Amino acid sequence: MATEGGEQRNELTGSVSGGAVQAGTVHGGVHIHAVATPPPLPRQLPAEPAHFTGRAAELSALDAAGARGGRTFAVLSGPGGVGKTALALHWAHRRRDRFPDGQLYVDLAGFSGGEPVTPAEALGLFLRGLGVPPERVPAEPAEQVALYRTLTADRQLLVLLDNALSAAQVRPLLPAARGSAVLVTSRGRLTGLVAEGARLLDVGPLAVASAMRLLDLAVGGRRMTTERVPARRLVALCGGLPIALRVAAARLVTRPRWSVERVVAELDDERGRLAVLSTSPELSVRSTFDLSYRALRPAAAALYRRLAAHPGQDFGPRVALAVLDDAPPDVLDELVEGSLVEEVREDRFRFHDLVRLHARDQAEPAERTRASRRMLEWYLAAARVADLVVTPYRDRLPYEFSAPPTRLPAVDRTGALDWLEAERANLIAAGRLALEHGWPDLAWQLADVMWPLLLHHKHYRDRWEINQRGVEAARRWGQPVAEAVMLRRHGMALATAGRPDEAEHHLAASLAVATAAGDRRGAADARERLALLHLERGRPAEALAGLEELVRTNRELGADRNLGLTLTHLGDVLGRVGRVPDGLAALREAAALFDGLVEPDPYNRARVAVAEARLHQRAGHPAEATRVGAAVLADMVALGSDRGAAEAHEVLAEAADDPARAAEHWRRALALLTALGSRRAEEVAARLRGIEPSAR
Repeated sequence: MATEGGEQRNELTGSVSGGAVQAGTVHGGVHIHAVATPPPLPRQLPAEPAHFTGRAAELSALDAAGARGGRTFAVLSGPGGVGKTALALHWAHRRRDRFPDGQLYVDLAGFSGGEPVTPAEALGLFLRGLGVPPERVPAEPAEQVALYRTLTADRQLLVLLDNALSAAQVRPLLPAARGSAVLVTSRGRLTGLVAEGARLLDVGPLAVASAMRLLDLAVGGRRMTTERVPARRLVALCGGLPIALRVAAARLVTRPRWSVERVVAELDDERGRLAVLSTSPELSVRSTFDLSYRALRPAAAALYRRLAAHPGQDFGPRVALAVLDDAPPDVLDELVEGSLVEEVREDRFRFHDLVRLHARDQAEPAERTRASRRMLEWYLAAARVADLVVTPYRDRLPYEFSAPPTRLPAVDRTGALDWLEAERANLIAAGRLALEHGWPDLAWQLADVMWPLLLHHKHYRDRWEINQRGVEAARRWGQPVAEAVMLRRHGMALATAGRPDEAEHHLAASLAVATAAGDRRGAADARERLALLHLERGRPAEALAGLEELVRTNRELGADRNLGLTLTHLGDVLGRVGRVPDGLAALREAAALFDGLVEPDPYNRARVAVAEARLHQRAGHPAEATRVGAAVLADMVALGSDRGAAEAHEVLAEAADDPARAAEHWRRALALLTALGSRRAEEVAARLRGIEPSAR
């Protein structure tokens, strides 16, 4: 807004995504401006590998795979540590300009020793990378596949599927466009993908010259050139496997005064020892790992062993150091410098799957169990920090930590949701691992603490798994209050997914469990959700009776925030059945309650105003509906609530006295609801078609 000649004028500059509301003196009604900004192109490829050497024949074969203008589709197969991922990444970075619509990457964890990534999990990652908001990602796998194919039908994408276990894991992730490229890495040949057009490419150990070049680049200086004979022996002992060569090179780098001959002698002795103990075909890898592990300082060795119990694929430094009581500041750097852990991006680390398995073998079961508990409790404590920032008003069941977690993040509201989103996969994996270890109370807490993320970002498929695991954990825990919470949340998720019968079943079960446990708060929450479900199913009388009973219950419990929520719903239902004055009275009380809360709840306070604007419109007071609706639209935009903004646009459309202005509000509401994947989008589209024939 600018001032010129004593008058205010509104200007819209810069890039805007979503709605912008005019401020100042508005003539002729509220005007909504929208400038569409496309989502950023996905750039998911990890960094190009350092010191890449050789592989000329394999690179030429990959170039030839797409030379005729069709889809490049290749499966790179070979033993662990042979450099399949490095080859795929090197080619992908060299050829990424051929794919202007971006790159998608996922580590399918087929050989990590844990649970492989499911196609549904990978599709969720890809759909979000292609610009689909988390709340619009379908929960059903078939719908995910259909949406993915739609979004990729006309795009030239490069898709890298790393560490695939099977052809079945890969097929749903193939993009639809012929101009795309798909690279798959696997220890198996995945011959089942030949029918899909895949070219199979076997990746073997590096040739001696390439391996020598890799050592030369990694170690630097003149050590490789002055000790060529022992260097060639080192290549032979490492079996030409890049992962073994990198670890051996790291040992030379960290011991600059050691000769290559000394490292070769150590490695030769280790190979001989292992050959007596094992006939494993991976002795060249195991021996290099063993030597590097035994050279670590005690703290770094302990960190190496314990980090192998981490529940997810990658991790940050804070949770890594949680497994040590007194961690030296550079202890994680020691693992990185030894090529035992790789830094995939700033402050984000992971094991190669072979290294993880080696590290796991070094720890006794009791040590692994203690490390798991420390990391899972750290994730719970860190997520609670975010939870308390985003939803400070909600009740929580207590949890007693085995040791006070330290190095927790400090975040504001935006940072809290960003942190939960960034650690979403690790938090889900942590919940699974807690249940596997027989820690149901911890498993339930890890499900509960994700509520702020699920409330705001939806993640419907994840939400189903989290809720179901929460129910199972509560039952194993023997905690009916916790069980009622998860049954209610799952009922809410099912209702949102358009499965009302299942939703009613779960909500009724939540009510029964809470009532049997004497949990009046939990029973009241279940009744409220049942009342809203009755309203959605066209049973307003049942909804009204349930909400009126809940008002009495919440007054008795002295629960001001819950009473405010119930009065908001009650005011809306009273307006629907024609009792507008009673509805407005309920909303006035709700507004006063929210205004008086110690912990502010601006979103639900704004929802009261949406309901008030809707009631004014139903009462035949369009001017008042427009006044309240315009104010709450600005509030919802400021809060970042697209759903609330869509509801405000609907009220303003209903209240508009000009068809063109009404159509503009319906269009804005439709755009927001479509982006959210709301089932109400079609209803709004029908309203728009009713006043705008060109929209038919």
